[in-house]
Amino acid sequence: MGFTGLARWINPPTSGLDLITKNIIRNHHGQSRGKWNLSIRSYRSTFGSIAGLQVPSERSICALTMNDNVFVLLEDPAAPTRADVLAGMQNMIPPMEGGPLPSAMVPPHYRTAYLTLRPPGALEQLLGQLNARWVPVRQAATSSQRSQGTAQQLSVEGYVFAIGSDWLVRVGNVVLAGGAVKGMLLEAEYLPLPVLHSQSADGTSELLSNMLLSVLPNIGDAKTVAVAVSDSQWEEVLWDREEEERQNCEIISPENSDGIFVTGDEGLPHQKRGDWVGVDRDRRSAFLIIGALKSEGIL
Repeated sequence: MGFTGLARWINPPTSGLDLITKNIIRNHHGQSRGKWNLSIRSYRSTFGSIAGLQVPSERSICALTMNDNVFVLLEDPAAPTRADVLAGMQNMIPPMEGGPLPSAMVPPHYRTAYLTLRPPGALEQLLGQLNARWVPVRQAATSSQRSQGTAQQLSVEGYVFAIGSDWLVRVGNVVLAGGAVKGMLLEAEYLPLPVLHSQSADGTSELLSNMLLSVLPNIGDAKTVAVAVSDSQWEEVLWDREEEERQNCEIISPENSDGIFVTGDEGLPHQKRGDWVGVDRDRRSAFLIIGALKSEGIL
């Protein structure tokens, strides 16, 4: 698995998926690697309906099922981002001069939390068992709380292709709950690289953008949008409190550069958690897809 880029084709014709499939097979010698199927459910909280409870804004949940994992994005617009909290800590008065301790500045949770759950369906089952105050996004707050399992569901239905030995390309229609198609998603995965730090401010990669553009059929007035996240945004989303605490507690012993077993690669970067490898690649891919659909108001 490798670094991945995503794009939205907003106005494809009804034959868009077939046109892309033919283009990949004929012009890129692509080989079919199976189907690409995703499902997405979205919820919102209804805490504001509790008598006497003032809620500045409701929270939201988006859950994307990919293979055997469910990637869940929780958002609380009233909570601060981690970047805001860290910036505030840098500007505060040190404790030795009468300022607060850094731990006192840490909120119970940040604006976003991004979780990986399994098996599929566990989230809906938990919400139902707890009779939690979460309802599908399009459902009225006064409706029954028992309908968590029927949350508005989108699906992505398409195919996976291999182009040479370096590329995997996924293309699929975004299908609404009623069966209507709402554009397409195109994803290109460059297998040799587990991570790529883009030089552009928006996080886009020219390498991946060129591949995604090349698989599009030559159709006039095609509206496509690249979906990218900057490194600072990834740091916010992929931050793990337990992982950070573990790293802070580790005692790093100095390396002996005079050892007889020095190989010369000690200074090279190693693969780390969060790179585009294994479930972490799927985790990043799911976040890009959720973000793209939320920005269009589809979720």
